Amino acid sequence: MDTRVTVAILAAGLGTRMKSRKAKVLHQAGGKTLIEHTVETALELAPPERVFVVVGHQSDEVQRTVAGHGVGLIHQREQKGTGHALMIGRNSLAQLGGLLVVYYGDCPLIPASVLQAMVESQKKTHAAATIVTADLDDPTGYGRVIRDAAGHVRTVVEQRDGTPEQLAIREANVGIYCFRADVFWKHVDELQPNNPAREYYLTDMVEVLIRAGHTIDAFRAQNPSQLLGINNRIELAAADRAFRERKVRELMLAGVTVRKPETVTVDDTVLVGIDTVIEPFAQVLGRTVIGEGCHIGACAIVRDSQLADDVEVGPFTSIGSSRVGAGAQVGPYARLRMDNDVAPGVHIGNFVELKKTRIGSGSKAMHLAYLGDSAIGEDVNIGAGTITCNFDGRKKHQTTIGSHSFVGSNATLVAPVEIGEGSYLAAGSVITDPVPSDALALGRARQVIKEGWARKRRDNSHRP
Repeated sequence: MDTRVTVAILAAGLGTRMKSRKAKVLHQAGGKTLIEHTVETALELAPPERVFVVVGHQSDEVQRTVAGHGVGLIHQREQKGTGHALMIGRNSLAQLGGLLVVYYGDCPLIPASVLQAMVESQKKTHAAATIVTADLDDPTGYGRVIRDAAGHVRTVVEQRDGTPEQLAIREANVGIYCFRADVFWKHVDELQPNNPAREYYLTDMVEVLIRAGHTIDAFRAQNPSQLLGINNRIELAAADRAFRERKVRELMLAGVTVRKPETVTVDDTVLVGIDTVIEPFAQVLGRTVIGEGCHIGACAIVRDSQLADDVEVGPFTSIGSSRVGAGAQVGPYARLRMDNDVAPGVHIGNFVELKKTRIGSGSKAMHLAYLGDSAIGEDVNIGAGTITCNFDGRKKHQTTIGSHSFVGSNATLVAPVEIGEGSYLAAGSVITDPVPSDALALGRARQVIKEGWARKRRDNSHRP
């Protein structure tokens, strides 16, 4: 018997209980969309050419989300039920033969090991299908699994149809299936829309196969919480928490110190080197890679960034889409807004913001500065209050500061402007023209002193 696995992920529904304009599978848990989680799980069972996602609502967005995985798509333009979703996929799926695994795109926590165990169970039998079941504390809303004396599935009774005795059964069908593909496609057209919604339900396929004389087996999973779908924001938050707890645990076992781990947020896609310390309430998000021996301060946010070894990120610092070199210090209260390259040994201090800026090794901007669209050399000192005026109301312009330069406090650099190497800019200067290397630039009014002026003013203020 052909036992190659094909996976179909049902992701066409909107998910009305989420009360969202966004399709349910596009919501995120653990830093990834639900559909990304379920597709990545499927790829542990089958190669991309045997994994298919059934799309409907917001199909373009779902397609873009999974495009990088190379999986196939089945377009369910009319949502007529889960059984209908597979009917319209017949041309793509039926020719592949083997075993057909079907589950929902809103089940991000399903471990690949459970699906693999279900498949192995199916391979050992002559059953037409194996369904995953679980003993639920509250099975309300789920179909109850009734077994025969041999332990095979005799029927699945839906909530609306069950007797009190049947509804007292805790073993429930959780909506994960492994069908023998040849048998499934032989009988799928027997599904009927005999329900108020006039839809074709995949759950009815169990009854169809039993009625045709086939055996249905059940694989009882041990951890029900990993198998259930996401239907509302409460369940989404619970899944998100589960992913983050798992990720933090993995990091700690791999040599990362996480202080008060219950407060820390780390996305599933993050990589962190050994001996790094993450302080309470920090968030490390997206495709971030953190080297060894780093320190991420309390309440810091690092997103989609690369930090080399021994980087110090101060409390309340925000780093986004940037690269930070070894031994650099950023923060506290600093912001690397986007697309910055911070070289090794750089110091970026409190209330300093960088945007699209390259800053060379050993340079310092310690206090209260804005450096946007700038190229800054090595060993440059940026004084407190320095501003690069990069926007003229229509376009952004570049500021270039050569290595070994000194920019005095409260300097204003009006871009486009270039400061030569080894030059000095006097405090309080407004720099609008190029400054040659090794020059001193002063761009401020000369100080004027009027002796006795303040005394005269005070004397005049007391006269009637």
